[in-house]
Amino acid sequence: MSAAQSFLLFLILLGAAATALRMVSRTAPTVPYPVLLAVGGIVIGIISPTAGDLRLPAIGSDLILLAFVPGLVFEASLTLDLAELRRRAVPVSLLATVGVVLTVLLVGALAHLGLGLDWASGFLLGAIVAPTDPIAVVSLLRQLHAPRGLESILEGESLFNDGTGVAVFAAVLGTIVTGHPSLLDAAGRFVLVTAGGALIGVAAGLAGVLLLRVAREAELEILTTLVLAYGSYLAADLVHASGVVSVVCAGLVVARYGSRSGRLQGTQLHGFWNLLAFVLNAILFLVVGIAVPLHSLASVAGLALLGYAIMMAARAVPVYGLLGLADPRGTAIPWRWRHMTLWGGVRGALSVALALSVAHNAGVNATVSTLAYGMVVLSLVIQGGLLVPVAELLKLRGARLD
Repeated sequence: MSAAQSFLLFLILLGAAATALRMVSRTAPTVPYPVLLAVGGIVIGIISPTAGDLRLPAIGSDLILLAFVPGLVFEASLTLDLAELRRRAVPVSLLATVGVVLTVLLVGALAHLGLGLDWASGFLLGAIVAPTDPIAVVSLLRQLHAPRGLESILEGESLFNDGTGVAVFAAVLGTIVTGHPSLLDAAGRFVLVTAGGALIGVAAGLAGVLLLRVAREAELEILTTLVLAYGSYLAADLVHASGVVSVVCAGLVVARYGSRSGRLQGTQLHGFWNLLAFVLNAILFLVVGIAVPLHSLASVAGLALLGYAIMMAARAVPVYGLLGLADPRGTAIPWRWRHMTLWGGVRGALSVALALSVAHNAGVNATVSTLAYGMVVLSLVIQGGLLVPVAELLKLRGARLD
């Protein structure tokens, strides 16, 4: 087959697998659809080398970061419940900022002490696994009619820590590549990367709002938001700012100010983004599974398991510590919400993309990428696979008051 035919076959295979797994998830609702997709992708990655002429195209970090992340982040920003988010602003902001930094520091320190990594590699591993990806968690909580406040905390944290997590990763990697790792240098890079992305995103969002207010066709609204999502990411990326932070800011500006004109209430615009997010998620989780280097993971399985335990321990500190700080009495954020926030901090596609981006970097310890893969796979399988039992144990089913 030609390269074009092979790529088309790859897309057909992904579409067929996503459809089949969706039907399976309807008969087995206790296993979230994204988890099934990731497992299905791993199976495809195992059988593809023995499938004769079938040659799957190489999957790199650019494919995930440029093709998938902007659309998914923008859709999440556009559909976020801003009123509920404002009510949960303190815990969300703490988890997405201080929580990310604490996770990176704790994973880095524990990886150095427990896994034998040098300090720089430990912090880089922490930066890779710091962002959470609770797509499966939020969708499941909605099916169970869990409290909206809990959904808002998980979704808001994920949206914002994608931006801060990638910015921290860029800062840590940048200081490693210079050959002189330094926390002070990484902190300075983080501020520049985040501030640059935020400024570009706000400016792009305001421009998008102006265009939406003069648009009189659903097709034009859709095209405007599509260009805004990917254009804001690319603009920030080209100047070495945070593309994810840029998209988050652009999406929030459009959701906040574009809705005043009433133009964002049309079903066609939201229907388009809902469909696009569904398709992107379906393909992305399959791609994540396919990208997992099982042959490399086998040699570090024990370290990956220990790394996963370290990641969960590091997650517990900001969750219980910061949520306790935000609500000392446990009235607005009950303990069962905190337990679910801990368990719902699933790692996913963004962490895989970051791991891919350093897999062949000469200045980075090769073990870091492989360990990150293993920790993400364990997170998806263990936490994702046990979401329903944990939610039932915490009595979250039917707990929504509205």
